[in-house]
Amino acid sequence: MSTLEKPYHHGDLRTALLDAADALLDQGGDGAVSLREAARMAGVSPTAAYRHFADKDALLAALALRGFEAFGAAMAAAVARGDVTPYVARGRAYIRFALARPGRFRLMFGPLLARSGAHPALLAASRQAFAALQASTGEKDAALRGWGMVHGLAHLLLDGAIREEGSMEALVDRLIC
Repeated sequence: MSTLEKPYHHGDLRTALLDAADALLDQGGDGAVSLREAARMAGVSPTAAYRHFADKDALLAALALRGFEAFGAAMAAAVARGDVTPYVARGRAYIRFALARPGRFRLMFGPLLARSGAHPALLAASRQAFAALQASTGEKDAALRGWGMVHGLAHLLLDGAIREEGSMEALVDRLIC
């Protein structure tokens, strides 16, 4: 029995629900996530889940926020390695993140973000991620160009539209540099 299917007894139901929803997201995207199923996986009643999340959108927003935290950490770690310029490091980290967690990536940049007025912490996290990209270039327009390029490239790779013979790093380096 996986940890997520064990009865809930650890005292941190919010985290257990997020972990369960994260597993559902990996299995089938945001359409596979429901409060009812996350509660079942956490070993509690659906009613218990509503004590922590008002609805599915609130749960998805919390997952997206968790994603932006991991995304920021991945980009910071890539820059800290110092083996390439911060711009290239962030581009590589962006694409690696997307390929490693496609459900999370699509959720973070999907329609929920467009409704982020209902989720101010999510909007702040997305702005912070863009500020990190902008720090690599020093100007907003260059950051937008870079973001559009790596975001589009990430989606093309995720959707199988690009099948590169060499390494992903080599492809990113050719396109970003």
